[in-house]
Amino acid sequence: MRAGVAVVASRGAFATAAMPSFRRLKPIVRCSSSSPSTAVSTTIPTSTSFDHISFIKDIAATRPPEHLNYLLNMLQSRGGAVISPAAKEGLVPLVIPLSESSAGTLTCLLRWPTSPPGMEMPVVEVHKHGVWLLAKSVDQYIHRILVEEDAKAQDSNKLWNASSEAGEKLYKRGDFLESQIADLDVYLLKKVGLFPDVIERKVSRHLERGDQVSAMITGEFYTKNHFPGFGRPFAFNAQLLLKVGRKLEAKDAARGSLKSPWWTLGFKYQEVAEIAEWEDEQIEFIKEKVTEEGRQEDLKKGKAPEQVALDEAAFLLDLASIDGTWDEVVDRVAECYMEAGLCDIAKFILYRE
Repeated sequence: MRAGVAVVASRGAFATAAMPSFRRLKPIVRCSSSSPSTAVSTTIPTSTSFDHISFIKDIAATRPPEHLNYLLNMLQSRGGAVISPAAKEGLVPLVIPLSESSAGTLTCLLRWPTSPPGMEMPVVEVHKHGVWLLAKSVDQYIHRILVEEDAKAQDSNKLWNASSEAGEKLYKRGDFLESQIADLDVYLLKKVGLFPDVIERKVSRHLERGDQVSAMITGEFYTKNHFPGFGRPFAFNAQLLLKVGRKLEAKDAARGSLKSPWWTLGFKYQEVAEIAEWEDEQIEFIKEKVTEEGRQEDLKKGKAPEQVALDEAAFLLDLASIDGTWDEVVDRVAECYMEAGLCDIAKFILYRE
């Protein structure tokens, strides 16, 4: 079963060289739309000009982050271009685009299909093979950006003006200097929150000093469910263990990371599978699981049809992450969510400009 808050799947999830053809099944769970209409169609109208708040409410069917517009202003003030939330072609279908940097890097929100009540959408950076976690929430990301700006000790007010009342609420300008904490990363970890890149830099610094014990302790800390649903901490720890000569432990850690969605690994699947010593037989196993024969086998074993559908959606996303072939599976993934009764998620996944 998948760790964390992502789509639940009985485990296997492996790669694809050629995607199998998928039989289109009728939904086994009736879907009621959140709108006055009575059903969700697989044909979704194209987007016109949605603002992000409306898109998150009406299409992603969840609560918009309170300070999202301030974050958008800040991303613009740093040179990014705000893009349509429906501009999802070629991307992991669970993301909501926010902005694109001058280097072409996309900052997005991640809409988990299932998550604990009250959990905020994380801020992620999107790459071909998946996502990289930037912050657990919009507020945490705003807080971090302001601290990093403050640490530069520059006189420009551009970013502070963009953050407006959100900035005033989340961070007191000058607090970094007043704290007398010399190391920015230490301040972020103590005063703002945990961030994957900051923890990984801490591990790297331990290794640079030759302190393998501290590096491994920090790597183990990284995996302690601080980032639910993300496989990156476990995959990073596997690479760390391999570097320090703990090959068997590295293999176990890599296999553990592959129990999370592959698109959350922060590495290419092949890099992690090599440490896990997983061969092509595993790939074939998962490709079989997403065929009609594989579905029927799970149903005969007594698995609930809704769970079988969720499993298939999870496997398909894993398979697509190998080569970044998201658009090839998006229709079937949406159908799986409809079959599982997650009709708002299906509508969101299918929505395109």
